[in-house]
Amino acid sequence: MGRLITEPNIPGPDQFYANLLALHEGLEKAESEAVNARLILILANHIGDPEVLKEALAAARAPSADRD
Repeated sequence: MGRLITEPNIPGPDQFYANLLALHEGLEKAESEAVNARLILILANHIGDPEVLKEALAAARAPSADRD
């Protein structure tokens, strides 16, 4: 089984962030939240490993200082 990668691992993170912001342009709050939910489910399906997903859920719930 894998392990959650928490150190920077996205090539071109600024471009990814710009793409993420563009994804939400023109959407109402509810639409934006629905897009986020779909994106989370798509990426969770791609990861697939239940233990990695459990680690990701815990990391997302923890205060940001706990992740450093």
